[in-house]
Amino acid sequence: MPTGHVLCVSRDLMHRFSKLPCDSITLAAGLGVVGDAHAGTLVQHRSRVRRDPNQENLRQVHLISAELFAEAGARGHQIGPGDLGENITTEGLALHSLPVGTRLHFGEVVVRLTGLRNPCRQINDFQPGLLKVVVARADGVPSTAEPTLTATGGVDRLEGSTVVRKAGVMGVVECGGEVHPGQTIGVVLADGPYTALEPV
Repeated sequence: MPTGHVLCVSRDLMHRFSKLPCDSITLAAGLGVVGDAHAGTLVQHRSRVRRDPNQENLRQVHLISAELFAEAGARGHQIGPGDLGENITTEGLALHSLPVGTRLHFGEVVVRLTGLRNPCRQINDFQPGLLKVVVARADGVPSTAEPTLTATGGVDRLEGSTVVRKAGVMGVVECGGEVHPGQTIGVVLADGPYTALEPV
């Protein structure tokens, strides 16, 4: 199985776009990151709360591959750990290629992947033009067009093509404990057949 490691961990008690890097975070089973605004058994993201506050929280932990930072830098955007709101910044692990139900092991901590973050207009509010970095055409054709936003603010199409979303993956905490930079990430796939990650 592939492995990676933790580059950085971040949290924020307030509902802000970016999160603050810290020495370690504590994850609580069924809740998420202790001291983070998005922790809870029910959905905590404000746009989803407005639609239905009784939804299960499938977005307790947000993870992003640090490899995205280099791609953004090559296109003129300087971003780093926590800037896009992730709790765990990973390195050396192709998060987006993992299927639904994959379990990531950080020592005793286990996070089960539930889906993708759907990039939204807030990314362009943070840095104009950054949305074009975190969304690409699924057919691989390069594009400089602005992604088309849905009524809920996410992105489903780009120039008529379906899209690849690179703004991170979401998960829920199955076993709690502490996560800190430098930890190795173990990957355990769920039993097949495998289902690709979709926005949650």
